[in-house]
Amino acid sequence: MIAPQHHMKCAGLNDYWQLLKPRVMSLVIFTGLCGILLAPGRIHPFVGFLAILSLAVGAGAAGCLNIWWERDTDALMDRTKNRAVPAGRIDPNSALTFGAVLAIGSVAVMVIAVNILAAMLLAGTILFYVCVYTIFLKPRTPQNIVIGGISGALPPVIGWAAVSNSAPIEAWILFLIIFLWTPAHFWSLCIQCQDDYKKAGIPMLPCVFGDQSTKKQIMLYSVLTVLSSYLPYHYQMASSIYLVSAIVLGMIFIAMGVRFYYQKETNLQLFAFSIFYLFGLFLALLTQN
Repeated sequence: MIAPQHHMKCAGLNDYWQLLKPRVMSLVIFTGLCGILLAPGRIHPFVGFLAILSLAVGAGAAGCLNIWWERDTDALMDRTKNRAVPAGRIDPNSALTFGAVLAIGSVAVMVIAVNILAAMLLAGTILFYVCVYTIFLKPRTPQNIVIGGISGALPPVIGWAAVSNSAPIEAWILFLIIFLWTPAHFWSLCIQCQDDYKKAGIPMLPCVFGDQSTKKQIMLYSVLTVLSSYLPYHYQMASSIYLVSAIVLGMIFIAMGVRFYYQKETNLQLFAFSIFYLFGLFLALLTQN
């Protein structure tokens, strides 16, 4: 690991904010909130707010610890070299302390204000993302994002548990949709950024098996995601409005996946649409009442 630099450039508040990976956090907040709103039963609005806050801070802590651990490889990649830790604006020890305090604090608030089950799921999510995905899987296997996707798919289960103190099959259906969506979403970006990953020696799927093989996997996971999106209707979690939305969004998602497969010059349209797809699907879920 790089030794802490003695001539640190000054870190601003925005540098610490960016350590929390706010774009990822926004998806976590949204899907966690959907879990809260879809779960049967009531939660006091303030307790619900604390649950979402804990979830957001916990996700941010995981992102911060990820950046702390990957500072050497981040420094080699154009996409990440300007992050505050590899760029030398925040020293590694400060980032580690910041991330660890936020992680412990978020779980502690969840224990005290919400319930033990939600807190255990949150702690598991943070540990899985940092220890299993970041430290163990990412440098070793092209399937890193598939298995690592478990952590990104847990927020609706945590939200559900916050309300009902349980994690029934309905909550795990929401988990399954996000889990199957993640590889297609991430690999469509990864194809664009693979030179960066090659420089850093990270065995992402396109770097190891090439574009066409990755595109086949993207197609497979797109189809599986769309099929899983019909489960909420089957389990009577959602209205017919949701079913129509899921069919329409799914057809567009698969059509864009097919186009992406045949394109010589890849672009980020599928990546961008995949974000819209997930937001649209979960918004449609909320039309059940």
